Amino acid sequence: MKYHLPYCQRLLVASLSITLSFNASAQQKTTDNDELEHLEIRHHKQPYRGDVPLKSTPQAVSVVSGELLQDAGIVDFQNALDFSSGIVRQNSFGGMWDSFAIRGFAGDENLPSGYLVNGFSAGRGYSGRRDTSNVQSIEILKGPGSALYGRSEPGGTINIITKKPQFFEEGYIQASVGNYDTYRVEGDYTNAITSDLAFRINGSYQDAGSFRDTVQSKKLSVTPSVLYKISENTSVSYEVEVLDQETPFDRGVVILNNNFDTVPPERFLGEENDGPMDIKATGHQLVLQHHFNNNWDLLAGIGYRDSSFEGFASEVELSSSRQLLYVDGETVTRFRRYRDYDATDLSGRVELSGTFITGSLKHHVLIGLDAYDYQLDSYQERWRTAFGTGDTTYSINLFNPVYGQVAPQGSPIQDNTEEQTSYGTYLQDQIDVSENWKVLLGLRVDKFEQDLTNGLTESTVNQKQTATSPRVGLVYEANDYITLYSSYAEGFRPNSGSDVNGTSFEPEESKSYEVGMKWATPGDVFTGTLAVYKAEKSNVLTSDPVNSGFSAALGEAESKGVELDITAALSDSTTLSAAYAYTDAYTANDVINADWGVAIPAGSKLINVAKNSANLTLRHFFELAGNEADIGASVNYVGERLGETIDPNYILPSYTLMRAFGSMQVSEKVKVMFDIDNLFDEEYYASSYSALWTMPGSPRNYRVSVSYQF
Repeated sequence: MKYHLPYCQRLLVASLSITLSFNASAQQKTTDNDELEHLEIRHHKQPYRGDVPLKSTPQAVSVVSGELLQDAGIVDFQNALDFSSGIVRQNSFGGMWDSFAIRGFAGDENLPSGYLVNGFSAGRGYSGRRDTSNVQSIEILKGPGSALYGRSEPGGTINIITKKPQFFEEGYIQASVGNYDTYRVEGDYTNAITSDLAFRINGSYQDAGSFRDTVQSKKLSVTPSVLYKISENTSVSYEVEVLDQETPFDRGVVILNNNFDTVPPERFLGEENDGPMDIKATGHQLVLQHHFNNNWDLLAGIGYRDSSFEGFASEVELSSSRQLLYVDGETVTRFRRYRDYDATDLSGRVELSGTFITGSLKHHVLIGLDAYDYQLDSYQERWRTAFGTGDTTYSINLFNPVYGQVAPQGSPIQDNTEEQTSYGTYLQDQIDVSENWKVLLGLRVDKFEQDLTNGLTESTVNQKQTATSPRVGLVYEANDYITLYSSYAEGFRPNSGSDVNGTSFEPEESKSYEVGMKWATPGDVFTGTLAVYKAEKSNVLTSDPVNSGFSAALGEAESKGVELDITAALSDSTTLSAAYAYTDAYTANDVINADWGVAIPAGSKLINVAKNSANLTLRHFFELAGNEADIGASVNYVGERLGETIDPNYILPSYTLMRAFGSMQVSEKVKVMFDIDNLFDEEYYASSYSALWTMPGSPRNYRVSVSYQF
């Protein structure tokens, strides 16, 4: 754990943060033995929003509920994002983290994708594959937003809202078993300790095999939290997240000459003796809310996350001059790498939200300060064969792999320490000009500093940036059910790390445009959002295909498209949700990279981004033998995608997957569930870094669960 105490003290004093607020309503419950007043937390005011409802915000927003995830058997964050339009999978770094692109933009492919947890950054660092056992809902706020959120992708921001303590007893414990020797236990329990203090603890443990040869993983995730109601108008909460994950580093399969039948999907080309990567993460969130009066609220909070990632990995060599596979078609040259990455992330925020009236105008105001101190330590050792020698040391046969080899000792190739510090201020005013018209004006100013120290060359580079990000929006509420909106915003996001030569990257800058329509019929029987957008981004990074593990500057990129998200109650017992996205993401300038020796012309596709993607989910609730039951199906379609930045001819094929799920309440306390993913056993490829590192998707897999409810 590394951070500078003086800065932490300044941050704690200057921005005892805001993040998450609680609108608590008192609900009295009595028993035969006592008359204890219980408080039920029904609503959570989210940071960066104030009192403006989602339907009145000039941007597309979709929400994935924890109830849907539970019913569909979704246990990881990456799969949960399939229910929203415009989000596609990216290279998962050997299965080590969640990685996705929103509206075509993914950030740095050599780092996990950024997202928020209760308004705090959780994507920076190495927190493994996130579990859904503590998820209440997931908000996907798309398009222009950096003027308020800061340091986000122009495609959008994802905020995970976690389950909060309640002042009554509620919970469950659930055991699951599935194919590929998958075993999982998860649970959730909340109750009052006193009339003013409540707690909650939830989490999961999973021990799972895989369709991939020799690959087995273990994951523990635990989230305890407490909520203390200091007074009728003031509450404070504290939440801890603990993750311990062991997973072998797995780059997938090789594809030769665009032949996706080169090897079966289960073929593992790493080294069994490397053992698993060890990922550990601990997160803390301390949150305060104070309700001054009917017009003004204060949210404050501080978050700290410490994460690490360590272990050995044997990987297929990407350099064509060292790769014997291109010579005889069966000898796979490998290199071995040791990684030791550590990250600390301290952030704080203070936000005042309120309303006031000037003349005939009503103002919904947000005023905030935030700051963070992020440190990343990256150390790598590598052994690889000599250039052009034909050395077969540590190679493996593509068609008959034999594990158990020992690689020579590696040499250090990276020893970097990066520290980012940033202070931001933001102001937003959404003005009710009339009953129908609303205007949003926002401005954010960031001061950013980055120090990057190379321990191998004993050199340090420093950069300082000040960025101003404006945001403008217009909302027309035609009636109670239809809203039209338009929005423009500029954004700023620091780039972490350096290229292979140790040169730091300039921050990304972006411009985003969006117009759309939201609708909701009476009783929310039919709701939806239609959005059309365009986004431009400069200083874009991509993976360096020659120097794997490093990033390289790609230049400028653009994305434009159409998104549609709808939900419909077909009857009192049947619901339908649908999401569709057309995404055209491409480079906006010509690039010639000396390391690659390849020209990438303007208009080239961005890697792993499908032009067309869609999801359709149907759920039906009914009674079976007098017991509550439900059944559902979800179909997910992903179109063709570019599979390698420097090869426009390497295209991952489209795929369509179906998930079936259902449950039955067999007694008052016991519930039985099932889910089957990839029901029709389709062979597909989820993402790619290059043709030699392509990750196949799982064949049909299933799980049966039994839940006991408190």
